[in-house]
Amino acid sequence: MSKSRQARQTGPVLRSGWKLGEAKAKFSDVVRLAASGQPQRVTVHGKDAVVIVSASEFDRLRSLGTSTRLHDLLSQSPLNRLEFGDKGVRSPVRKVEL
Repeated sequence: MSKSRQARQTGPVLRSGWKLGEAKAKFSDVVRLAASGQPQRVTVHGKDAVVIVSASEFDRLRSLGTSTRLHDLLSQSPLNRLEFGDKGVRSPVRKVEL
């Protein structure tokens, strides 16, 4: 059996890097691999250009970027009811001539 025929029977090669021309020619393979949880990196002129990920991975990453106000984050903490001792220590302020 020839190598090209054997390669066709085994399906797409598992990989994570594609030159742009290859990615365009094998777009369905790139999409299938990305959808199966394997991010696919595409290069242009030898430099990384994009990474194709599944929609669920994109949604997960996107949700990480939503900023929460620090106050909201701390108020939802299980430690939000923690009592602290002293309100602080007052120290003398030195006088400065202006």
